[in-house]
Amino acid sequence: MSYVCQQCKEPLQLDASLVDLSPSQYDMLAASLPPAPSTRVIDMTEAEQLARLPSSPASKAAWQHAKHQDNAVASPPLSSRAQGKQPQSNYPAPNESFVLLQDSVIRNIPSPLPPNTAPRPTTTPSNSAQSKSPPPPPSSVPTEPGQPNPTPISHHLRSTMRLFNLLTSRTDIDHPLCAECTQILLSTLQRQLEETKKERDGYLAFEKEVKKERERESQDMSRDEAEKKIEKFKAEERVAIEQLRLAERERDQLDEELRVLESEEQALEEEEDEFWRTHSEHQLASVGQAALLSSLRAAYAADYAAYEKLERTNVYNDAFCIGHDGVFGTINGLRLGRVPGVPVSDSARYSNSLYDGEQVEWPEINAAWGQTLLLLYTIGRKLDFRFDKYGLARFLGNILTHSRSYRLIPMGSFSRIERTTGDKATYEIYGSGDLHFGRLLHNRRFDFAMVAFLECLKQLMDYVKSQDAGVEFPHQIVKDKIGEASVKLQFSQEEAWTRALRHVLLALKIILKWTTNGGNG
Repeated sequence: MSYVCQQCKEPLQLDASLVDLSPSQYDMLAASLPPAPSTRVIDMTEAEQLARLPSSPASKAAWQHAKHQDNAVASPPLSSRAQGKQPQSNYPAPNESFVLLQDSVIRNIPSPLPPNTAPRPTTTPSNSAQSKSPPPPPSSVPTEPGQPNPTPISHHLRSTMRLFNLLTSRTDIDHPLCAECTQILLSTLQRQLEETKKERDGYLAFEKEVKKERERESQDMSRDEAEKKIEKFKAEERVAIEQLRLAERERDQLDEELRVLESEEQALEEEEDEFWRTHSEHQLASVGQAALLSSLRAAYAADYAAYEKLERTNVYNDAFCIGHDGVFGTINGLRLGRVPGVPVSDSARYSNSLYDGEQVEWPEINAAWGQTLLLLYTIGRKLDFRFDKYGLARFLGNILTHSRSYRLIPMGSFSRIERTTGDKATYEIYGSGDLHFGRLLHNRRFDFAMVAFLECLKQLMDYVKSQDAGVEFPHQIVKDKIGEASVKLQFSQEEAWTRALRHVLLALKIILKWTTNGGNG
């Protein structure tokens, strides 16, 4: 036998406590149910029911008067819930009611026929629906001696069905119910209980008012007092009406203010949307500017690093590389000087080549002198220095009666030095190895050019010392000598001349280092 919920028609699975229900438990549950409603009480009129109430006649009369007044005023249509609470006056007659039996219930009704009688066909749900009266409980059907005893399971199921029928007959709810429908039913009953409590409180308040009216009537209120009270109530009514009008006007004003505020709110929302739109545009522009700034900063950092690298690079050291090769001073690999018996290169010293005993050629010496003069000229331009004694004396604060100034003309192997004052002579600072009478005159002019060069170098050394007293030169220049060695080639030994030229290159290297290291400010 299967059970379904009488509300949602879903299949149910009974609890084990209902399946194994004992007779004593069944009796206890049946005794705890409320009694069936009496038809006599249901069929009583309102007047009879009011007469049965244990209230005073004055309270009953006041209630009937109030009810007649309520009936005279047209009441609004009741809701479905309120209509369900209205008393039903037309109940169907007992012979006109019927109960729809489930097919599972009909199959379990024992047959009253004797065993030798052929069983009749099973009743269909459509035939059972046309039954005019519910079948008797299974326990009330007498059992024939020849009928076999029911099984325990069928007995328990019949007891459960009997219990459900009893619950349905004693209450206004069809059983069985599922858990969800039971929860909904409990919520509905709880809500009805709350509403009933409110109605009870209303009745109690009404009863108190009636009692107060009876007390006032017992005090034999005079006509004047009643009229005064009526006037008082009328005045209170007028005040209440005026307050109501004021409240209505205030409500109209508030409605108007609400409309104004709503329009302002809409305007503010539009303004806010425009603000956020502008903010987003500015945000995008800011992101673009930030990206551009980052790229510019990265480019600036790279350029600044390249600038620092270039700033640290000393092009003068690369353009004028001063060193030495044995006893010779060298500039850019060119030897300056002549020593008898010295080969052309160092490697030739340790070889048995044909160049053993050959001196440095004059083209190499002239090229070295051209590089040396170019270095002195470049340093003078970088320091913005003029090679003249008068200018140097003015700078040092001295006054010289004789001033000699020179102009350096770097022209490679054919460089010259010109005097800009006096006879304005020109001296070639390159030599030759030709053996003729003109060579003597040329060597004399070559010596004058080297002395003029040494004088220009001395002016530059004095200038550097005046700018930085910490600069020290290992060899001092006195007239045509530097470090006790003369720069004149005529009437002097080549070893001393070569040593003097090496001192000249050393002095130029010191000045170049001071110039390129920023010592000049």
